[in-house]
Amino acid sequence: MKGILSVLNEWTAKIGNFFKNLMSKNESNKGASSSQHMKNSMSGLRLENPIKSVGMKLFLIFLVSILFFVLTVGFTSYNISKGVIQKKVADASEQTIIQAGQKLDIMYTVYEDLSMQILLDDEMKRLLVDSEAVNKGSYDYLQMRQKISDKLNVYTYSNKTIKALHLFRPTGEPIAASGGSTSKETLIQEPWFKKITDDNGRASWIETRTSGFVDTSSGSNTAAFALGRVLKNTSTNSTQAVLLMEINVDAVGKELADIQMGEGGQTIIITPEMNIAYATDKAAIGKPTVLDITPDILKDEARSAMNGKKDLQLVYYKSAKTGWYLLGAMPIAELVKDAKAISNVTWIMALVAALIAVGIGILVAKMIGKPVIMLRNLMKEGEQGNLTVRMNVQSQDEIGQLGHSFNQMMEKITVLVQQTNRSAQEVLETATELSDASKKTATSAKEIAIATEEIAGGASSLAVESERGNELTHSIGMQMKAVVNSNIVMGTAATDVQKSSEQGIQYMSELILKTNATEEMTRNMVEKVDNLKESTRSIRKILEVLSNVSKQTNILSLNATIEAARAGAAGKGFMVVADEIRKLADQSRQSIAIVGQITETIQKEIDETVKALSNAYPIFQEQILSVKEADLIFKEVQSHMGGFIGQLSEVTESISQLDASQLVLNDAMTNVSAVAEESSATSQEVASLSSEQLNISSGLVRLSDKLEQLSNSLQESLSKFDV
Repeated sequence: MKGILSVLNEWTAKIGNFFKNLMSKNESNKGASSSQHMKNSMSGLRLENPIKSVGMKLFLIFLVSILFFVLTVGFTSYNISKGVIQKKVADASEQTIIQAGQKLDIMYTVYEDLSMQILLDDEMKRLLVDSEAVNKGSYDYLQMRQKISDKLNVYTYSNKTIKALHLFRPTGEPIAASGGSTSKETLIQEPWFKKITDDNGRASWIETRTSGFVDTSSGSNTAAFALGRVLKNTSTNSTQAVLLMEINVDAVGKELADIQMGEGGQTIIITPEMNIAYATDKAAIGKPTVLDITPDILKDEARSAMNGKKDLQLVYYKSAKTGWYLLGAMPIAELVKDAKAISNVTWIMALVAALIAVGIGILVAKMIGKPVIMLRNLMKEGEQGNLTVRMNVQSQDEIGQLGHSFNQMMEKITVLVQQTNRSAQEVLETATELSDASKKTATSAKEIAIATEEIAGGASSLAVESERGNELTHSIGMQMKAVVNSNIVMGTAATDVQKSSEQGIQYMSELILKTNATEEMTRNMVEKVDNLKESTRSIRKILEVLSNVSKQTNILSLNATIEAARAGAAGKGFMVVADEIRKLADQSRQSIAIVGQITETIQKEIDETVKALSNAYPIFQEQILSVKEADLIFKEVQSHMGGFIGQLSEVTESISQLDASQLVLNDAMTNVSAVAEESSATSQEVASLSSEQLNISSGLVRLSDKLEQLSNSLQESLSKFDV
């Protein structure tokens, strides 16, 4: 990549120098005088910034476009092929890992079956029961332990991958081992021992330890993983012993020896806690994995994933027996190394495309950039005032047409400048004559304007005073009309108030009558409620009598029942009648109780009604007094409004007389103001015409001076052009 960039920088510098050298060349095939002048002027014009030229821009467009498409196609092909190769290898490796994992599950099943065989061994059960009954310090106990060890050795010899078999008491105390020697320490605090006892008879797989689990007589420190089970007494379901089967980790290595994950790849077994249970590197066993793997990555059912750094392709299989993961890790860089050839070819093609773009750019610069720069330099000459420059047109394309149009434009501009120069001279002579005549006219107009302004000033003062008097009389008349209208409104309002007070008096009389009737009705209601209260007392007395009757009837029915019982069979009919009477008495008593409750409720409601009416009666009394006072107030308002209406009539008559006098005065002031305004308008019109004439004369003088200045400036500007 750095090599390509250096080549591009070198070619960019060469193209820049080409454009700089292009500007230093002289024009040929022109007229003798004009071509020599143009050569001298163009020799000092060079391209200040080659990047801004049209040729360089077209070159960069070709270069970037070609490189973009070549690199896009190449790297797209590279990424697609890399993904396909990675997926195919991952699929093949996944099948290999699944098959290996299934083989390991079969091996794990063999060990579980062997542990179950030990659990079901009747002789082993008998020896364990007998060892519990023997004194631990006696010779018989040693003999018993030896027999158990011999029994375990039989299973060890049957499978060479088993490192050792151990039996422990539930308290962690060792019983026997397949080598004849056991640990002297209790192992109840060991995490793996607690896991076995917690599983309560199920097979417990314990991850690999580099030096084993229990010290044996052989002193071997080879790595091993273990299988544990709890042995129970079938009759009492109590725990007899704890079995620990240590398995050499090389047993797994033999099953995985044929698996190859490619150069830099590895095959390991890890636990759900991400600790290594098996690896070809024995030093890594029992330690956390360094492959940047988390449990979340291995939860996917696809059995294929990427590690956290995205640099390893992972394929895995979770054992149904141990719950451990058989993991194959392959470096992605190694998987896709064959696809690197596409990337290298892409860079080579990009370099070739860059060289082609450079060639095309130089060709375009010669065809387009050189004529455009030449035309730009000729236009700069024309900008400095040289209108004799022309472009030597040889091609018939758009550049040639542009040069031809430039030559025609310069010829027309030359003719226009010559005509303008002649016209400017004529305008300058005319402006001088016009300036002299304007100065004489301005002097005369100034004297006339001074005289007319004095006349107009006096007429304006008279008109202003008369206008002010007219405005004052008009304002007084408007105020008088407003007073008359207000007086009429007040009279109408006073009449309405008087009518409203009369209606109020009438309404108050009716309200007094209705209030008295309401008071009478309230008094009658209180008397009727008192009578109703007495009636409820009478009902309660009647209910008490009926209650006593019900009680006596109940007693009589009870006596009749007793007598019927004494009479025996002869009194059964009478007993039925007595029982019905007793039921009727109970129903009567219940009905009387209900009626009593209703009567009690009515009594309470009557008491509350009497209390409410007693509280409302004083309020009615106060309302009657308030109504009578309001009636007196309405009558006083009616009396006062009658006198107020009489006074308003007298004021209205006086204002009407004053309004008639004001109309006469207003007509007189209007006539005076009209005459003054007419005089002032005439004077002002004369003064305005004189001022306007003076302004026009002054403007003519200014325009004449300005026209003279412009003529001189135009001549100076045209003198810069060479025609």
